[in-house]
Amino acid sequence: MKALTQYVSASHYLLVRHDMSFSADIGFVLASDWPFDMVRSLAAALGSANCRMSDLDRSNCLMQPVFSQFCDDVAAPSGVSREYCTITFNVGRVRMTLMLLFPEHYILSQSNLRDVGLLAGYLASVCCKPSVRQDRESELTDREVECLYWIAEGKTSDEIAVILGISRNTINNYITSVMRKTATKTRSEAIAWAVRNNLV
Repeated sequence: MKALTQYVSASHYLLVRHDMSFSADIGFVLASDWPFDMVRSLAAALGSANCRMSDLDRSNCLMQPVFSQFCDDVAAPSGVSREYCTITFNVGRVRMTLMLLFPEHYILSQSNLRDVGLLAGYLASVCCKPSVRQDRESELTDREVECLYWIAEGKTSDEIAVILGISRNTINNYITSVMRKTATKTRSEAIAWAVRNNLV
């Protein structure tokens, strides 16, 4: 995160996830070098701003650098602008925001900021495992997950039957069951669902 921050010539970074509550215990913070008191004072503002946004607004602001001003009661570090930049992105179904502080009177590059948003999303997807899985996922049996894995590897029902040592009809029954439980209509949709839910 420090390297990404330096890439845009920002001075401080704060990476938060929106599926956690914005409370005083700051469990929503994934990584930060912001002063602790500053993060705590921002928690309520972050939570209320997130609640006020519509789904359309949330979609429109993805990967778009947005500049905002701190409230008067938030004390910024010496030499740091009272303006901050946020870049929001999704990692699977988890919404995350990278917040950057920068020196006073410094103009950040819009294209570099978008690069940093993309790289931060990639870094978060590699480092952060989802804390809660979909309820539907828990309905899948181990054998159904195994079949999903082999479908994602490009295997046919006949090939999976040979690999698992069971009949092709049984494999097709497992796959049909997976598609019913995941509300998908094709094998490709089932694979996409499995990828989104970190099953394959």
